Amino acid sequence: MRKIAFAVLFTFLVMLTGCGKTAPLKIGVIQYGEHPALDLAYEGFLDGLKTEGFVNGENFAIDYGNAQSDGTKCESIATRLVAEQNNLILAIATPAAQAVARKTKSIPILVTAVTDPQSAGLVRSNDYPQTNVSGTSDLTPCAKQIDLVTKLVPTTKTIGLLYSSGEENSCYQADLAKRACSERGLSFIDATVSDKNEVQEAVQSLVGKVDAIYTPTDNLIASCMETISMIASENKLPVIVGEEGMVQGGGLATYGINYYELGRKTAEMAIEIIRNGRQIQNMPVQYLDSYEFSYNKYTAAELGITIPSDIQ
Repeated sequence: MRKIAFAVLFTFLVMLTGCGKTAPLKIGVIQYGEHPALDLAYEGFLDGLKTEGFVNGENFAIDYGNAQSDGTKCESIATRLVAEQNNLILAIATPAAQAVARKTKSIPILVTAVTDPQSAGLVRSNDYPQTNVSGTSDLTPCAKQIDLVTKLVPTTKTIGLLYSSGEENSCYQADLAKRACSERGLSFIDATVSDKNEVQEAVQSLVGKVDAIYTPTDNLIASCMETISMIASENKLPVIVGEEGMVQGGGLATYGINYYELGRKTAEMAIEIIRNGRQIQNMPVQYLDSYEFSYNKYTAAELGITIPSDIQ
């Protein structure tokens, strides 16, 4: 691993000093899908690099691929980024990170918008990765989000947990939410989906059985928020979500992280590797330590819910 890290660092130094005829620095990017949270993380990453003097198209090149939430396409992009010998790879969202991590054990991979890299099998531990992967986590305060349900709908006794069974990050957060519900004396009902075609039926299955719906940061669910919001609002079910982009899509409210700032924090890690020679296997996974409340005023009005001033 040390030999690999030294070789990568030497390549970077040659590029940055302009010595020899080495090809320009290339950073591969694999983004799992297209929705506000992931888009903001990528934007923040680019701006973070730019702040440090790295401008795409001038002194380095981005090799970008968006899988559009397609697993097969995700694998194809991962294979290409490795084959084209990018010097560093940014993987946005857990499925993208897992796909590219399977393809290379030598190219440094920085992940972002990955809830728990350790449970996703990307690192040996979040504090001490010991692999070619590290990055930033988008872990949100699941217990605080469950508390938000009861603050906005005090009569809540049963919560529907809507998430994708195929996303490791979603299952991890769902377990945290279940623990929070149990600790608060709340009942919960699982409503899991494996693809977009199951979302409408899953939401409808909760009608009449739950008082509210909770869904964590979930790529599949985020891409279907319009459908979820429509069914939930028609049945007067508030939907508390994992991040602000899902609020914009029709969810009622969240305590979430700032994905743009998460991307910038990931860029800081990239600079440490590129410029300062940090070995990625020794770089702990990073987190944001602040959360922001956001709500959808149109959804609140449709549900007849007044947002208390003490949580705005």
